[in-house]
Amino acid sequence: MPREQGRDVEAMRESRPVLVSVNDVSMAYNGAYAVRSASFDLERGRFLTILGPSGSGKTTLLRLIAGFGRATSGEIFINGQPVSAVPPHKRSIGMVFQRLALFPHLTAAENVAFPLKMRRHDATTIAGKVTRFLELVKLGGLGGRRIHELSGGQQQRVAIARALVFEPDLLLLDEPLAALDRKLREDMQLEFRRIQRELGVTTINVTHDQREALVMSDEVIVMDAGKIQQKARPAETYRNPRNAFVANFIGVTGFVEGTATSVSGGLVRMSHGNVELAGIMAGDAAPPRIGQSLVGAIRAEQVRIAADRRQLGGLDTIVTGEIAEAIFEGERIVYEVRVAALGGVILRVFDHDPAEHSQFEPGAHVSLGWNASDVRLYGMD
Repeated sequence: MPREQGRDVEAMRESRPVLVSVNDVSMAYNGAYAVRSASFDLERGRFLTILGPSGSGKTTLLRLIAGFGRATSGEIFINGQPVSAVPPHKRSIGMVFQRLALFPHLTAAENVAFPLKMRRHDATTIAGKVTRFLELVKLGGLGGRRIHELSGGQQQRVAIARALVFEPDLLLLDEPLAALDRKLREDMQLEFRRIQRELGVTTINVTHDQREALVMSDEVIVMDAGKIQQKARPAETYRNPRNAFVANFIGVTGFVEGTATSVSGGLVRMSHGNVELAGIMAGDAAPPRIGQSLVGAIRAEQVRIAADRRQLGGLDTIVTGEIAEAIFEGERIVYEVRVAALGGVILRVFDHDPAEHSQFEPGAHVSLGWNASDVRLYGMD
């Protein structure tokens, strides 16, 4: 692609109009906040996932966008119009839930046709639209089957087609893959992404599954305790978590506490007992004060493991540990290593080449190493 054309495409992406705007929205039940001061914009055609643990407020926020509740304060805009007083059926929103709510007495095609009939579409066009959307979700030729005659994955596809057939402005997904087995869930993640890109429908997905969020999304919002902790592209969310909660929730991460001893440029050094570690302050955090308490986050894939510390030469930090657990996961081994010099903290390490060398057994003494650029530091006070 010529450089000028590439710039034009990027400019088009940057100039997408905002479809959904959540403006300082809070939702309280009996004085307890399920969502607190949530604000974000979602551009037309983007796929956003709201990620968080149970009770984080993600489903409540999705329901407010859908119109199944009214915010205690703040406003939600769709296509630039406030929708707090607009009922769900007038918001041009398609939804797929964990419980698919398909009609068992209807065929797949009749299920997909249902929202068109409810919206009084021209009867002469319904059959063609149903056929088109069944083919889109790879169910061509299966429209005559009853729901109980379809597999779990096929039922999922019927629900997707039903949510999209009336061509809504916005598609909302409320953990629709949670009940599927792992292989089918991973296949359906890719299917959702393919369909969303093919149609260009703006989508908000809610999940507690970090892989799902990273695989499917253009952007990820991480929520905890009703608050938005970070909104960023998947790679940015993973590589540069804004705070310790996000670092802990996404990926397999070990944490080491310490006290700031020096700051030089972007590099911060901290001590834990007799061990000195170096890292980089996360996000846009200000440099710490000398003596300030810090916690360093280290991803499992960034820690190197070896039987002899001489094999780790050149790394910024090297410590000795004892294997507490070795977990075989097929394509990798996950080691849990207890590091006495760091107060007995457990660090997790990935070994992606278990067939290339002997496996360390529990009780074995090993060396761990990493570079300062691998460590993200967060203030604790």
